[in-house]
Amino acid sequence: MKKLSLALVFALSLSGTAQAFDLNGMLSSGSDLLKAATLSDADVKNLAAESSAVMDKKNKIAPPSSAYGKRLAKIVKGLDSEDGTKLNFKVYQTKEVNAFAMADGTVRVYSGLLDKMDDDQVRFVIGHEIGHVKLGHSKKAMQLAYAASGARKAAGSSGNSTAVALSESDLGNFAEAIVNAQFSQSQESDADAYGVGFLKRHNYNVQGAPSALRKLAELYGNDSSMLASHPAPGERAAKVEKLIAN
Repeated sequence: MKKLSLALVFALSLSGTAQAFDLNGMLSSGSDLLKAATLSDADVKNLAAESSAVMDKKNKIAPPSSAYGKRLAKIVKGLDSEDGTKLNFKVYQTKEVNAFAMADGTVRVYSGLLDKMDDDQVRFVIGHEIGHVKLGHSKKAMQLAYAASGARKAAGSSGNSTAVALSESDLGNFAEAIVNAQFSQSQESDADAYGVGFLKRHNYNVQGAPSALRKLAELYGNDSSMLASHPAPGERAAKVEKLIAN
């Protein structure tokens, strides 16, 4: 996913090959495409399921019996659902430090993330990514990607106001765009706060939140050009520590 934001490292994909889109820029553009992309929650879940299936085909998945599969199973043991959404977990075998969640309950953790972070830190990342879904950030990103795909025009010409099926190639590009969506500073902060609440609700170690963010700062630095449009990890760590203390 082309060097930019991740859905993880909190919407920062720190390495990869797909073109991401700037959510802030498109939201402020007043685009007719954006206004026309009125996907329902059911549409979003269906497209998320299709997108996750495409991503699963494109990536090497660690078997449940592998070291990565066993470790993720241990990390999320007992975590079957979040806020009414049934979750399903898999590990993508790649050096990318990344993770993402989708509206159908898909959660994918990259082995590069597991290599760099401890269990508590990974749990915060998972909570943060689920936060983007639960707070509606991912739905907005999906509406933008859907509008840009050209499917909106097809829906309009057919008289169908709901989502229409994307072609296989369009769906692949769509899935990549969703995984690599860039979120705003406020959305990142809100997802951080959700991640802290996630740790508390599931009785996980809340220190995984500031620790994960400081690990990012250690790995990539607060001044990385990749993080230019986002709050620096060190600043975010200080902010979540205040949330934990309250």
